[in-house]
Amino acid sequence: MNFIALVTIITLVIAGVFHFYWAFGGTFGLDKVIPTKDEKDLDGKDLFKPGKILTIIVGFIILSCAWVAYVLNFKDLSMIPYSEQIVYAGWFLSGVFALRSIGDFYVVGLFKKIKSTKFAEFDTKYFIPLTSYWAITFALLTYQV
Repeated sequence: MNFIALVTIITLVIAGVFHFYWAFGGTFGLDKVIPTKDEKDLDGKDLFKPGKILTIIVGFIILSCAWVAYVLNFKDLSMIPYSEQIVYAGWFLSGVFALRSIGDFYVVGLFKKIKSTKFAEFDTKYFIPLTSYWAITFALLTYQV
């Protein structure tokens, strides 16, 4: 297994496991992963409160992304049903992660306006580079197939 695919799979699995941890009551890091309103102007309130079910669904989606990366790394998709769809999924995920890196022009991504919150700090330092990495690696893994 090539190193880029391995790092991608491991980081996606960690992200997925964290979502299950949060869904079942864990709090470590939770204050840094939910976007908040600008502390100066809008009291620093969470912009949304994801429920347990939604957080579990997101965890499964992220683990599915890890599985797609694993399958794409095999390069011989002939043994896998729906191999053409796996290739489309790889390109789709590359695009989704690229869009996440760019952001919504308000609270997440490269062009966010709210920059004074814990989430904004972690988004800039960790989440944008990570999602950019995933966008590039999914493009590379899909291209190599």
